[in-house]
Order: sequence, then structure tokens, then C-alpha cells
Amino acid sequence: MTSANASDEPMISEDQEAQEKLSGIADAMLTHNRPIQVRTDDSVVRVFQGSPLFYRRSRGYVPRPVQLPFVSGSILAMGAELKNTVCLTRGNQAFLSQHIGDLQNEETYRIFQQTISHLAEIMEIKPQLVVCDQHPDYLSTRFAEGAGLPLVRVQHHHAHLAACMAEHGLDGEVIGVIFDGTGLGDDGTVWGGEFLAGGYRTVRRMGHLRQVRLPGGDRAAREPWRMALAWLYDRLGEQVWSLPVLPQLAESEQQLLGAMLQRGINSPLTSSMGRLFDAAALLTGAATRNSFDGQAGMALEALAETAGRAADLPEMTLHRSDNGALQLDATDLLLGLLGGGGTPAERALGFHLALATAVGEVAGRIRELTGLRRVVLSGGVFQNRLLTEMVYTSLAGCGFEVYSHRLVPPNDGGIALGQAAVAAHVEQRG
Repeated sequence: MTSANASDEPMISEDQEAQEKLSGIADAMLTHNRPIQVRTDDSVVRVFQGSPLFYRRSRGYVPRPVQLPFVSGSILAMGAELKNTVCLTRGNQAFLSQHIGDLQNEETYRIFQQTISHLAEIMEIKPQLVVCDQHPDYLSTRFAEGAGLPLVRVQHHHAHLAACMAEHGLDGEVIGVIFDGTGLGDDGTVWGGEFLAGGYRTVRRMGHLRQVRLPGGDRAAREPWRMALAWLYDRLGEQVWSLPVLPQLAESEQQLLGAMLQRGINSPLTSSMGRLFDAAALLTGAATRNSFDGQAGMALEALAETAGRAADLPEMTLHRSDNGALQLDATDLLLGLLGGGGTPAERALGFHLALATAVGEVAGRIRELTGLRRVVLSGGVFQNRLLTEMVYTSLAGCGFEVYSHRLVPPNDGGIALGQAAVAAHVEQRG
């Protein structure tokens, strides 16, 4: 009674393939003599302030165009590596594909290629320009490099900002609050807790979450205790291992992890807001593992929504980083989750509230520097309805015009739209 596929695999479209791949999963299969021509997964929508908030824009909405506030040439945007969609533009319309999925899967990558050909054929668009993420190792990037067309590369969080601007018909410059799990930054580190200022052509990094290490690289995204360790090690040193939320490791393992953090061994720097949510989820007892993308953050949100009041927690601190940008530090807030009063649910709610308050403060500082009064919210963390509502309220209370996604997902499913919007303006300038 649902799309037939194993976890992380693309939807199966042929009965014989389903029999072969799902015989150990499904007790029975309901088939039909009408073949599936195009794999199109379910759309997933949540209600935010009485309007749709897309988690996945697919069946029922594709290929309905997004109306652009400018005229574009024929552009093919490759999207991101995860939650991939592609986008084709013509005139003042952008045609996003159905949800494709994570390109790290070989079969999904094959469907990615098929989708590009199919969408171009049915929309009768022959691309003259291709645009991709600036990450060199993404399969979408490599495909773009081999397309034989002029190529534009767009920084991940710039694309998020441009996507939200495009769907709301905005021009000029805005403040972008872009919170997600990962995206390659201009400085070669992993970004994800970003405060930008700019528009389609260029953006400036005005502020960011304090960078910490990702101990173990990708493992840190699956094991939240590693992010709690990364955030608290600088403050607590070896005493951090006495925290009951951390695993009981041998002394040699503790020393190895300490060395990794101190020397940056297999521990790249990140400003990821998604990884901060992982740490907070662990410290409140909401989650101990990410078995799928965003699991710990979802658990933290669900826990917070059960609270009747917010615990009184330390505020996030704000100061200047070495590069001159505003830097938001969550160390005191995370320590408050450990020792603060209230129930775990009240502390989870207090974490959301403290973060939303801090966003308002940072945006206010950026307004003083730039004069900008419009703010766009984008990135996968803004799938969190509770946080989005709190941030929206905080910014509106400070006199900002606030825009959040309505037509495309705030997650990487909307990246292709933003890439196309940026590339359209690069093309005009060229």
C-alpha cells in the first residue's frame, strides 16, 4: 500500500524486480497490469502557520512550475547530493523534478540521469548552461562537469538563500539565516549554521555558529555523543568523560579522541546547526543515534512539543571570530541542558527558545551593519516547525520581514531552484 523500496533504495517500478528485491521484506505484493512509466515518490507536507511546509515535493506537484521574479535562459541545475532534485528553467518559469533521493546510491544516480533526460524531453527544454554545487566530490558535480555545457558552481548555502528569495519573488539583498547539516563553505570547512547577507549574484558571510570539530568525520553525523564531546571538550577537558551521557570508553580510546579534537585528525571543522541539534538531543535524552538523516533533531523537537513551559537556560553568547564575522557560541547553553532545572522536555523547549532568541540578536546586529530588514529562512533544520515558528516570532518582533519556504522544501530538495536562480543572474551579468 506504499511505494516499493528498501530503505535508501529508489522506488521499484517493475513487478519482477519487486519480487526479487522485496521477497524477504513483504509478506504479499499487490500488482497491476498498468506499468509504471516514471518513478515519482510521495510528496510529504506539514502545515506551518496555516500553509504548506514541504518536506518532499514530488507526486501531485511536479512538474508544476515555480514562477520566477526574473527571466532566465535555458538552465539545468543539478541540485545537491542528498534529497536530490533537478531543475530546468525557461523564461520566468522553473520546473523542479520529483524527489530523486540520495545520489550516493548507484541505482539512484542512474535514475538521476534518467530524470534529467525525461524532464528535458517533456518540457521541451534544451539546456544552454549547467549549474552545480561547488563540492568537487558530489556525483551531481561530476555529471555537470561532463555535460559539455558552460558550467557555474554555486556555494550550497547561497543556493538555499536564493531558493527562498526566488519562490517569494524577492529581488535586491536580504539577510539569510541558513541552518542545515552540511555544505562545503568558501573556506573549505563544513558550513551549516550561517548568517548571510546578499542576493542572487553574491553573498557575504556575516555570522555563523562557532566551529567545532567533527570527531570521526561522517561518524559524527550518526553518533550524537561525538558532537556533544566536540562542543564540551574545550570547556571541560578530560572531565568531559565523567558525563553519564557519553559512552564508557577505554582510557586509550578517550586519549585518541582527545588527540583527534586537539590536532584535527579525521576531525574537520564545522559550523553545522544540524550537528548542534544532535548534541542537544543527546544531552536531553531525546536521542542517542541518527539512523536516518535528522532523526535526533526530530526527536528533540518532538520532546520539546510535550513541554508546558520552557526551562530557564543560559543564553548563547555572541562575539567576533578571527575572520571578523559574528560568532554564536552554544557551549553555555549545552552545559545548561546538563545541569539546568526542569524536565528533559522543558530543557528541550528551552533550547529551541534560546536559539530563536539568539537568531533575533544576530539578525539585529547584521541589520545595523547593512540596513537590511528582510530575512529568509532556509536549510533542512527549518523543517523543525517549532524552531521555525519561534524564529519567525523572534524576528517579526524585532521589526523584520520574514520569509520561509512554501513552494519548495527548505531542505536540499529546494537547492536546485536556488542554483538556477543564481546561475540566471550570472548569465545575465556575463
